[in-house]
Amino acid sequence: MSEKQEIIKQMLELQRQFIELEQGGKFSAEDYYDTEGESELAKNKRAYDELATKLVDLAHEEKGSHR
Repeated sequence: MSEKQEIIKQMLELQRQFIELEQGGKFSAEDYYDTEGESELAKNKRAYDELATKLVDLAHEEKGSHR
């Protein structure tokens, strides 16, 4: 599996976990906007953002462009 495919797989898993938390009513509105806390949601959001940035960087590298 390529690095991009692995990143996408991890992002999809984080999305699945978010949906599970959301549908289970396991976080508050404050939790939703908290990106620096230690809740499962905040950690997942940070991980997702890091993966998304890495994926964009890989795409730019692949095409020889810069952001």
